[in-house]
Amino acid sequence: MVASPQKPIHQSPGEKLVTLHGLDWQAYQQILHALPQSRAARLTYERGTLEITVPLENQKFALRLIERFIVILVVEMGMKVKTMGSTTMDREKLNRGSEPDCAYYIHNQRLVAGRKVKFDQDPPPDLVVEVDITHTDIDKNRLYAAMGIPEFWRYNGQHLTIFQLQDGAYQECDRSPTFEWVKKDDLYQFLSEAEQDEVNAEINFRAYVQEKIKTL
Repeated sequence: MVASPQKPIHQSPGEKLVTLHGLDWQAYQQILHALPQSRAARLTYERGTLEITVPLENQKFALRLIERFIVILVVEMGMKVKTMGSTTMDREKLNRGSEPDCAYYIHNQRLVAGRKVKFDQDPPPDLVVEVDITHTDIDKNRLYAAMGIPEFWRYNGQHLTIFQLQDGAYQECDRSPTFEWVKKDDLYQFLSEAEQDEVNAEINFRAYVQEKIKTL
């Protein structure tokens, strides 16, 4: 199917974005496979709409720090993790596909450890994180709810919103279902400190988590 004319590239401090409408699954797959495996651009497809996003410096900086925040929690809390990064999660039966900023298997890590994940057969990742600084036409909440992602974090450059899947739709939470005692302010504090000194921020956060665990 021929795509409708693309929108102009939206430029922001966070990312560059191109949106294409009127693409069927086959056209989406042709574009996906025509692009090199090693690329900065990420694709999100939902029922005819394709967004191609190129993250810029401050978006990538925030994402790397959020990822470090999550890994510290996993390690210090004695959990397991399989980090999927921006792996392409295609679900043809749902007519949806996504390359999220990052995805993690935590509760279900044991089910996918040591092998390639098959998204049409395996359970979805337990947690997906998106740093959305630019407005997008695709409703990410609807997209990831349809894909069955139990927990979804959205960070807009200033605020974190946490969603938990309940009865097929996301409900906003004040804290993560995976890391039940961790507050949003813990992330904000970590990000603020990391802007000045990433090493010191990690040392301080690890110490904080270790002390917190002792009181549980």
